[in-house]
Amino acid sequence: MHLKKSLVIGLVVTAISISAWELYWRSQGFSESIDDNDALWAQERSKVDDLSKEGVVLIGSSRVHFDIQLDVWKKMLGNKPVQLSSGGCSPLPFFHDVVNTSPYNGTIVLGVTPGLFFSTTYPEAPPWAWPQARVNHFHDRTYAQRINHKLSIPLQSSLAFISEVEGVDGLNLKELLGKVKIGNRTFDPMPPFHSFENIRLDRNVRMKKRMETDTTFANTVKNVWQFFMSGEGPPPDKESTMAFFLEDLKKFKQKGGTVILLRCPSMGYLRDFENNVTPRSKFWDELVKKANVKAYHFEDYPQLQGFHLPEWSHLSAQDADIFTKEFIKIMKSDSIL
Repeated sequence: MHLKKSLVIGLVVTAISISAWELYWRSQGFSESIDDNDALWAQERSKVDDLSKEGVVLIGSSRVHFDIQLDVWKKMLGNKPVQLSSGGCSPLPFFHDVVNTSPYNGTIVLGVTPGLFFSTTYPEAPPWAWPQARVNHFHDRTYAQRINHKLSIPLQSSLAFISEVEGVDGLNLKELLGKVKIGNRTFDPMPPFHSFENIRLDRNVRMKKRMETDTTFANTVKNVWQFFMSGEGPPPDKESTMAFFLEDLKKFKQKGGTVILLRCPSMGYLRDFENNVTPRSKFWDELVKKANVKAYHFEDYPQLQGFHLPEWSHLSAQDADIFTKEFIKIMKSDSIL
């Protein structure tokens, strides 16, 4: 009897505590969201091996993730592409994995964000290590991990405090403890980095409306971009990255696959930085010439210009819809799709 009473009390206290914690974070402006973690990426990667030749795979960094909208693609072409792009990552490990471990030989739209595409092939460098960790998880994940991910989805879809996001918006215990100021603890000098996207189970990403309406919020993201570009970072490694990509591209062509290169828009401080560090004539143009594939640079098409990029690098949700639509129209006029 005492055990039953204790169990009931424990359940009631737990329910009250969880409810209070959830209500607190919702009062702070947070809402439920899906985490773009390794498990979610692996779930989409698993679809690639079963795709027909008519299926399309999107591989790139965050610009392809934000700027290509899956629902618009499906409405215009009948099927959604598989979204494998990831923010802050070189696309080369993803492309290498699909080329070398998957039977897929359809069409890959490969996004080229110069600072990331040409960054490095060094395994321990973050732009390479992060996407490689996702590839490794896909190949090494256990059944327990797969089940754990599936069981977590209802919780992620319902509770705001269930989050693996790192940075200012992270609500897991590790992130919260890291924000506690104790004595003379030194902190990363990087400006606070807020999450500014909403993501679905199919990994479709749309920019939060707040980025368009709250200039102060948008400026926090601009501050982060400026932070990363203001230091003496390693120069781009054009030679090794291009050689690595071209070798995989050769293999993919031999399998009967098609690659389309895409340079999404950027503007302002970020575009000036790219022009200085990775000038088009020495990077994009040389890549396109050596790759000998269909390639689309936003500067070459009026319909791919004039969009609103609240933090210089990614399209607002509405403009991403238009960009996707116009990009598809261009490819269809070229008989690519």
